[in-house]
Amino acid sequence: MAGQNWVIRTKRADFDALSEKFHIDPVVARILVNRDIEEDKFEQFLKPDVTTMYDPFLMEDMGQAVRIIIHDMEEGHKIRIVSDYDVDGIMSNVILYKALKRLGLDVDYVVPHRVKDGYGINEEIVLTAAEDGVHTLLTCDNGIAATEVLAKAKELGMTVIVTDHHQVPFYMLDGQKQYVLPPADAILNPKKATCNYPFDDLCGAGVAYKLVEALYSKREIPKEELYAMLEMVAIATICDVVSLVDENRVFVVNGLDQLNHTRNSGLRALISVNELSDIKVTSYHVGFKLGPCLNASGRLESAQNSIKLLLEENTEQAIIQATNIKNINEERKKLTMEGVELAETYLQEMPEMRVYVIYLPDCHESLAGIIAGRIKEQYHHPVMVVVDGEQPGTLKGSGRSIEQYHMFEALQSCDELLLKYGGHAMAAGFTLEKDNLEEFTNRLNETCGLEESDFSPKVCIDVAMPISYVTEDLIHQIESLAPFGKGNEKPVFARKDVNLLSAKIMGKERNVVKVTMEDADGNVGEGIYFDANDFTNNMVEWFGQEEYDKLLHGWLNNIILNIVYYPTINEYNGNKTIQFQINRYAMATVREVL
Repeated sequence: MAGQNWVIRTKRADFDALSEKFHIDPVVARILVNRDIEEDKFEQFLKPDVTTMYDPFLMEDMGQAVRIIIHDMEEGHKIRIVSDYDVDGIMSNVILYKALKRLGLDVDYVVPHRVKDGYGINEEIVLTAAEDGVHTLLTCDNGIAATEVLAKAKELGMTVIVTDHHQVPFYMLDGQKQYVLPPADAILNPKKATCNYPFDDLCGAGVAYKLVEALYSKREIPKEELYAMLEMVAIATICDVVSLVDENRVFVVNGLDQLNHTRNSGLRALISVNELSDIKVTSYHVGFKLGPCLNASGRLESAQNSIKLLLEENTEQAIIQATNIKNINEERKKLTMEGVELAETYLQEMPEMRVYVIYLPDCHESLAGIIAGRIKEQYHHPVMVVVDGEQPGTLKGSGRSIEQYHMFEALQSCDELLLKYGGHAMAAGFTLEKDNLEEFTNRLNETCGLEESDFSPKVCIDVAMPISYVTEDLIHQIESLAPFGKGNEKPVFARKDVNLLSAKIMGKERNVVKVTMEDADGNVGEGIYFDANDFTNNMVEWFGQEEYDKLLHGWLNNIILNIVYYPTINEYNGNKTIQFQINRYAMATVREVL
């Protein structure tokens, strides 16, 4: 538990007044304020109804995009969708393809191959589209940075609609950002500086959905058919790790509810082969079970596999395809584990770095980002994993960052060393010549501006809450704020000076600690911690073997901790008890923690 910075959030508001106005516990009101939810957005957050979503025509160029597509429909023009190969791109593609088919358009799709083609639309796709007589190119989850490629499409006489959510590229001139937009006939991207859409953190599938919403409204398609796509947007929103507030929360809450009763044969099959049919599918299952399966096909084979699964209507065929995708993901997990082990070995042999640039020549390039994310979570440093590229003498890299380091801007500062790059603050991808790797690594580390304190994860505590305050009703209210994720982090509570009365090591693997604890006010509760080895080692080191033995026997002892916890309801044999899941702890003598 060393090397962590615990701080209590100190945002101010009249929590009692908010509690009374919205019929919520003051603790819940404090959590919402801590998440920067404005009072006029409380109702939407607490009751995320699809009727509260914004008018799609508020997005700049929406009217133009709708006019182009309706004209294509009336004239019988051919449209080709070009998507990314990750979950967001897959879902964006399926949403647009099904919607345009429903409207009667002549439409097909292509997905770049992650290794052979790289990210986004490329010149070969454009040239092939021209040969195939495509009239309109429609990008989703990509295109905003494809200025040269889309210029080629325009040169060949094609109409271009870009739907994307990534940052608009820019260059600096006299200290000012000069944004560069591609030469498209319509650009739907709420991150455009000139776009006044009320919420700018939609994922690619969210932008695609808004286009479909606008099209369906113009063609008077029943709302029920539009809402049938919410589950797709929810999956993409969760997997693309955009903020789970505002309109995204509406997508995810309603989409997850729909996913648990999905009529999509492919999704039903994927849920089944992952053994989730008999439980409530949550954001966890989407993010760590279903999403990785859909992603895996685009990593090791082709994202076409996942798209075909989601478009499949035959149940038996869907099961076969879902099983194949799950098997691909199992292989991906094996390769990822091997890659993480190699990355850790690399770090041990290299000089100390603030920005980790890890060269893994034999790693599958599609796994670089996953490995970077794993290393980042473990060491809390910005991490870039670099692998050999398809072209001799070139390297490809993928990075994951920490809050204190804007990865895309860091790559921009190395512009002349890179052949290609893109991304945002927390994640990025790039290509460079192998001869430039050393200078690239040195440049990033020399200019990063990171201090040692930046590498200590900050634990932001919402409420220093006595365990006696926790009730089943409060737990239900807290859980109603789920799903948790970026922008709506899982609430964190803390209590200091907690005396552990007894401890028991449990579980098949003997890796769970169950404790009885008493706070300074004499309130007793049951806690659980999911790392018995860590707990045992720290108790012996901090308090001595004798005190730890007393704890295991339930005898009077001097083990007093500050704890960070999350309250849950434990149900066993029909009996419900409140249980405190201990996430972190420290010696109570460390007063500055709280």
